Amino acid sequence: MLAAILFDLDGTLVNTDPLHFQAWQEMLLNHGIEMDEAFYQSRISGRLNPVIIQDILPHLTLEEGEKFAEDKEARFRDLAPLLKPLAGVEKILAWTKEQGLKTGLVTNAPRKNVDFMLATLELAEIFDTVFVAEEDVTEGKPDPAIYKLALERFNITPDLALAFEDSPSGIRSAVGAGIRTIGIASTHDPQKLYDLGAFKVIPDFTDLSLWSFITDEMQLL
Repeated sequence: MLAAILFDLDGTLVNTDPLHFQAWQEMLLNHGIEMDEAFYQSRISGRLNPVIIQDILPHLTLEEGEKFAEDKEARFRDLAPLLKPLAGVEKILAWTKEQGLKTGLVTNAPRKNVDFMLATLELAEIFDTVFVAEEDVTEGKPDPAIYKLALERFNITPDLALAFEDSPSGIRSAVGAGIRTIGIASTHDPQKLYDLGAFKVIPDFTDLSLWSFITDEMQLL
C-alpha cells in the first residue's frame, strides 16, 4: 500500500556522479590532493559538503571551507547544463501523479544545485515538497532525520512510503527511517545496496520488475 514516493536527486533522478567527480578532482588538485574513484566513493559520495571538507581539508577555516564548497558547486553547475533524467524518470513521475500519490524530493544537495537541476531536467513543478538536508535538518544522510521529516510533513507512517536511493548514505537514511527502499544502481554495486537494506535494486526506472511491484502495491488499495 502506497501513499507517497520519495526520491533522492543525484544518482537517482539523474546521474551526476561523473560531473561531481570532475569538479571535486579539479578543486582538490588545487590543494595538492589527487583523487581517484576509490577516494571519491569512500570519502565524498553521498556526504554533505561541510563534512567532506572537514574530513579532507581540515586546515581550512570555516569561511575558507564555505568558499571552497561554493566554488566546487559553481564548477559543477558549469559542467551540468546538458544533464538528462535517468531512463524512465518522466514515466514514473507521471504515473505517481496519475495515482494521486504524494511526491517528495529528499536530498543532501545544496539548494542552488537542486533548483538548477530541477530546472534543467524540467521537473521544477513536479514535487509536492522538496526536502534539502542543509536547510531542513541538522544532520544529512546517512542520518534518517530528513526522511523522518518527510514522513512527518506528509503525515504518513513509514509503511505507506517508498524511497528511491542510489548511494550507501541514502540507503542508510531511508532504511533507518523505516521506509521500504529501492536502490538505483547508477553509481554503486547492486550487491552493496542490497547489503545496506534495499529490498530491490534496479538499473533505472524502466525496469519491468519495478513496474510489476508498484502496480501490485496500488492494487492493494
